[in-house]
Amino acid sequence: MTTFWASILVFGMLIFFHELGHFAIAKLVGVRVHEFSLGFGPKLVGFTRKETTYNLRIFPLGGFVRMAGMDPDEEMEEDGTGFGEKTVLQRISVIFAGPLMNFVLAALLLASIFVFQGLPVSGTEIESVLPDRPAAQAGFQDGDRIVAIDGEPVNNWERVVELISSSPGEELEITVERDDARLTLDVVPETHEDGRGWIGIQPKPEFEKQNPLAAVIHGVKYTVQVTVLIFDFIGQMIFGEAPADLGGPVRVVYEINRAAELGFVYLLQLAAFLSINLGLFNLFPIPALDGSRIIFLILEWIRGKPVDPAKENFIHLVGFGLLLMLIVFITYNDVLELFENTGFVP
Repeated sequence: MTTFWASILVFGMLIFFHELGHFAIAKLVGVRVHEFSLGFGPKLVGFTRKETTYNLRIFPLGGFVRMAGMDPDEEMEEDGTGFGEKTVLQRISVIFAGPLMNFVLAALLLASIFVFQGLPVSGTEIESVLPDRPAAQAGFQDGDRIVAIDGEPVNNWERVVELISSSPGEELEITVERDDARLTLDVVPETHEDGRGWIGIQPKPEFEKQNPLAAVIHGVKYTVQVTVLIFDFIGQMIFGEAPADLGGPVRVVYEINRAAELGFVYLLQLAAFLSINLGLFNLFPIPALDGSRIIFLILEWIRGKPVDPAKENFIHLVGFGLLLMLIVFITYNDVLELFENTGFVP
């Protein structure tokens, strides 16, 4: 049951913010919105306010904003409130606002984590000492805080790792704080399989709570960093430098379950990551996605006239069909992988 409600929460946030982007900018530029729906299929509940009907539908795997003039067979609005009657820039802004709101959601989720839990900071406290490794043999204990290595003061874990990894087989004098006292321990780093030195210690996660403004700034910063990393990974997959790693709804629900078991903060982190992925995916120039609709609008701006609506809709229809086939294929692989991870043999 926890998995079910956690999945509803995550999917609901991603879909709501995405569709809210389309809806808000459509209203801003004067497009009439007939319907704002979360989910697909039969309607569960709904209400109408002014010219817009708001619905919650049974399948929570998507949503839509139905605007006047989006259907080429629909008659033009006499008051100029149809989507097709707006300028190219206004229509692009309406389409682009959906993916943009997914990035906004990610930044807000990360900011909330930085306010209530704190921003990860690099400290030098040891959380655990691995047994039978050089650190354990030298007398290191859980909770020790490293303050100096060979007389050099250290104040972050990165420097600790740098000094230890660059000294395989060489004796180091490491000064630690323990129970308000300072001790100097001699240790010789082992040579790891990658050639670097290591002594078998793990850092303790440390966090520094942020004020709301600083949290938002860091949330935007981390969102940009994750986006760049995803782009880099996609490039590696395209050029064969990294294995293709695609996941569908089954895998997402599985990851949501794992995050929910770890705690609410982990669930928010996963939701932020998924929101960034959803925003990027929708910007790809794939028929039926927001990215391809933006491409068609740019072509209209360059040509000075729109692409034939019937041809554009046909391309989007074919693209939608291919996407469904891809989702079925990915879901099949996700199910097989899930069986392997759980040890279930069908």
